[in-house]
Amino acid sequence: SSLPTTVNGYHASGTPAHPPETAHMSLRKSTGDSQNLGSSSPGRKQSKENTITINCVTFPHPDTMPEQQLLKPTEWSYCDYFWADKKDPQGNGTVAGFELLLQKQLKGKQMQKEMSEFIRERIKIEEEYAKNLAKLSQNSLAAQEEGSLGEAWAQVKKSLADEAEVHLKFSAKLHSEVEKPLMNFRENFKKDMKKCDHHIADLRKQLASRYASVEKARKALTERQKDLEMKTQQLEIKLSNKTEEDIKKARRKSTQAGDDLMRCVDLYNQAQSKWFEEMVTTTLELERLEVERVEMIRQHLCQYTQLRHETDMFNQSTVEPVDQLLRKVDPAKDRELWVREHKTGNIRPVDMEI
Repeated sequence: SSLPTTVNGYHASGTPAHPPETAHMSLRKSTGDSQNLGSSSPGRKQSKENTITINCVTFPHPDTMPEQQLLKPTEWSYCDYFWADKKDPQGNGTVAGFELLLQKQLKGKQMQKEMSEFIRERIKIEEEYAKNLAKLSQNSLAAQEEGSLGEAWAQVKKSLADEAEVHLKFSAKLHSEVEKPLMNFRENFKKDMKKCDHHIADLRKQLASRYASVEKARKALTERQKDLEMKTQQLEIKLSNKTEEDIKKARRKSTQAGDDLMRCVDLYNQAQSKWFEEMVTTTLELERLEVERVEMIRQHLCQYTQLRHETDMFNQSTVEPVDQLLRKVDPAKDRELWVREHKTGNIRPVDMEI
C-alpha cells in the first residue's frame, strides 16, 4: 500500500515524513508483509504494541514511539493540541477536539456582539446626558446676576451647551467607529463555521466507516487463517481425507482475505490522512480568525479610549473660559460699575440749622 500524503513534512500519524518506513509503522505493522498474510498473522501483536486506536483514530503507542515533534513548536497552535477527543462534562460521550475549537469561535462571536451592545448602551447614556446638559444650559436661574460674577455665571451655563455638543459628537463617533464595526465584523461567521463543522464531521464519519471495514476484514482473515491451519493439521495427522486441492483452496481464500485487509487498511490510511490534512488547514484558519477577532476588538477599544481622551480634552476646553472669567471676578470693580450706573447722588446729609 502507498504511504499517506504528507502535510508540513508529517504523515497522518503525525510522525516525521523521514524515514518513510517508520512514518506509518502502525498501519504497516497491523497487516504484516503481503507474503505471509495468507498463512499467518504475526503483525497483530506488533500492531497492539506500536499503535493505539481511540474512537477510530490511530495514534502511536506511548510506550513504543518517541515523542512527536510539534507542527508549530513554541506557538501553542490549534493544529497541535486538539487531535484527541475529550470526555463530555455534560454526559457520558466525548467531544472532538475540533468541536471545542468551534465552540470557542462561536463564543468569541457572541462576546463580540455583547461588546457592541455594551457600547450601544454607552452611546444612549451619552445622548441622554447631552440632552440634559443642553436643557440645563437654557435654565433661567440666577440670570439676574450682574457684573463680572454675572459674566462668569453666564459662561458656566454656556459651557453646559458646549459640553452637550461635545458629548453628542462623542456618541456619534462611538456609533460609527466602535459599535458599528464590532457589530458588522464577520456577519457570515456562524454560517462559515457550520460549513467547517459539517466538513470535518463528514471526514470523521468516513474514517469511522473505514475503520469498521478494517476490523471486519481483520476478523475475516483470522477466520480464514484458522480454517487453513486446521485443514493443514488434519492432513498432516491423516484425520481427514481432505486433498491437497482443498488445502490450496483454503490458502487462496486466506490470501484473498489478507489482500482485502490490506485494501481496507489502505483506504483507512487515505481517510485518516485526508482528515489530518483538513484538520491542520481548518484549525490554522480558525486560529487566524481568532487572532484577527482579538486584534480587531483591541483596535476598536483603543479607539474608544482615544475618543474618551478627546472628549475630556474638549470638555476641558469648555471649562477654560469659565476659569478665566472666575479669575477676573472683582467685587470692587463690580461695585464701581454698579454704583456708576445706579447712583442717586453723592451729597451726604448734614444737620438741620435753626
